[in-house]
Amino acid sequence: MNLLIRNLSWTNGTRINQYLFATLITIPLLSFGMVQGWLSPMISILQSSEGPAPEPYTSSDISWTASVTYITAIIFGAPMGWLTDRYGRKVMTIVTTVSLIIYWQIKLLCLEPWALILARAVAGIPCSSCYIVLPIYLKEISDIDLRGALGSLLILNRNIGYLLSYICADLLSVKTMLWLGLLVPTVVFFMFLAMPETPEYLVKQGKVDEAKTVLAWLRGVSPVDRAIEQEVEAIVRVEKQTQADSKSVWKIILQDRPTFKAFIITLVIKITQQFDGYLIVLIYAGFVFERASESISLKLSPNKQVIMIGVVQLVGSILATCIVEKTGRKLLLVSTSFALGVGMLVLSAWFYVTSSGIWLPGWLPVLAMCLCIFADAAGFQPISYIIITDLFTFQLRGTVSAFANVCAKMSNFVQTKWFTILCDLIGIHWTFLFFAIVCFIACFYTVVYFPETRQKTIEEIYSKLSGKTKQTSENRTEPVP
Repeated sequence: MNLLIRNLSWTNGTRINQYLFATLITIPLLSFGMVQGWLSPMISILQSSEGPAPEPYTSSDISWTASVTYITAIIFGAPMGWLTDRYGRKVMTIVTTVSLIIYWQIKLLCLEPWALILARAVAGIPCSSCYIVLPIYLKEISDIDLRGALGSLLILNRNIGYLLSYICADLLSVKTMLWLGLLVPTVVFFMFLAMPETPEYLVKQGKVDEAKTVLAWLRGVSPVDRAIEQEVEAIVRVEKQTQADSKSVWKIILQDRPTFKAFIITLVIKITQQFDGYLIVLIYAGFVFERASESISLKLSPNKQVIMIGVVQLVGSILATCIVEKTGRKLLLVSTSFALGVGMLVLSAWFYVTSSGIWLPGWLPVLAMCLCIFADAAGFQPISYIIITDLFTFQLRGTVSAFANVCAKMSNFVQTKWFTILCDLIGIHWTFLFFAIVCFIACFYTVVYFPETRQKTIEEIYSKLSGKTKQTSENRTEPVP
């Protein structure tokens, strides 16, 4: 039995083990946040003749360094769902951690352009797996009333990683920062060796007794507790139905009406979240600061700028973690997508008006940019990951998550490679207007089609998607407790 279960066995119904487990599970995403955050403040250093590289990086080197992660993320992300279902959540999380260790080791050994591009290519593995494996792992160890709050820890820890990289880049030497980056996944690797597999995957492997032990540890009760027996029996029943179903995963998705609706909802939310302009605002924040400083006395160094952005991200993530189980997914998604659209619209208007020679206050684009970053971190981004685990069964979760992740990484690659070209063709103001329109479309779509999934089972959600909720409530003779 796993060391974590043997040594941390609180009882009397405490759920501290779920919080502890969820925190450990999301640390790889903190490490990946450090991977992504490291590049932003380092670009100018790597291009300098006095930088740590033997020769200054060219613009082409930087372009490939920034975009190659998304190319390999698409390649590794395609089979990630199948691998997660085949070898388990724990094994794939350990693989994720090992890939992070390899990434930091390559950079410690060499910082020549080819080595950094290779390291960033290796980072494509966690770039996919962190967003496929970890949300599934979290969902399957969480109580129904905790899965939103614990799921939002993914983006919270990633943003902590961003901010940690920004601060360390400002305070520490390059070599020290690389050693710190290596330390995090190395420590986590040994922690994961002691962690248990999820109850659902254990049942799939025929390890029902072990599944009861893990579930009892997560719930803080005895393995012979009647509630645990019933929950495991329900998992076993679903697994038997899955094995008896001769349909392939994609046949179920495409032929079952509520499942197909859930699939379309997931894709629309996921793709609009990727094209909401958030990534572009992060990458080109320095440009916004530079333009704003022309009309206000806002003089921040590049590192101070990214630290400010990291703080805004982190505050938004903390808010999401605190309120997601109180507001529900739908309200949070509607409000943050609308706020993000307003921020993009203000940025578009500011760039358009100032390009015409009309003066506008420089604090306006900075405020709009902070609103975009905050809104995305506070709802639009974490909800796009939570809904995949809310809307699909164990059988479908890995496949849908992998497919949505591939679509997301393709979107990221298109934006990072083509944004500047698009701006040259039509102007930056029209590009931000496009992002604003995408956000408002997402807001409208969520209001009309997105079902609230907070504290609801998949059966309840699919019943609503099938239009059976009203009929069920009308035929009900007794109130539901």
